[in-house]
Amino acid sequence: MVPKELKGDKLIPLNSLKEAHPNLYIKYSKKYFDHPERKKLLARQIPELNCLWNDVLHFLPLHPYYVYEALSNIGVKTKEDQLFFKIPIQKLKNNKNAYYLYTKEKYRGPAEDIEEDEIKPLDIENYKELKGIPIDTIEYYKIQNEKGSRFGLFPFIPHIFSYGEVEIRSVETITWNRLE
Repeated sequence: MVPKELKGDKLIPLNSLKEAHPNLYIKYSKKYFDHPERKKLLARQIPELNCLWNDVLHFLPLHPYYVYEALSNIGVKTKEDQLFFKIPIQKLKNNKNAYYLYTKEKYRGPAEDIEEDEIKPLDIENYKELKGIPIDTIEYYKIQNEKGSRFGLFPFIPHIFSYGEVEIRSVETITWNRLE
């Protein structure tokens, strides 16, 4: 997603904001303190990259329209014009990157370690964008919506972790309610 407040022309990981822009760090780290388990993500290790959860940039390997569509189809009220950066995979070539499989079968909560076999090196040259979201994600949305709970938007959707910065000066922004 495009951050509401952005400084400069690069995306940098949350932990890098701590020194570069302390006020932004405070603002964007607040989401980790809205649930007792969620704050443990701040200390979560990422195998293969040998760093912490917030030392990397997190990207979806699919168009955000698929998330919007799934939420809309089950009646979840969403912000229609949520903006996302459409970052070409080549922009990650100078970073250390990994693919987080993030499966329901392996996920045991934000406080638990990521299993090593859930992290795969990302081959930028052979990367293929996904054309939909997992059924486990849709089931999660349905259950959480029925409970009336606040819930995350990207559970069980594979993630791309990128250790480094990404220049966004010429990157296109898109809205998630249109498949472009």
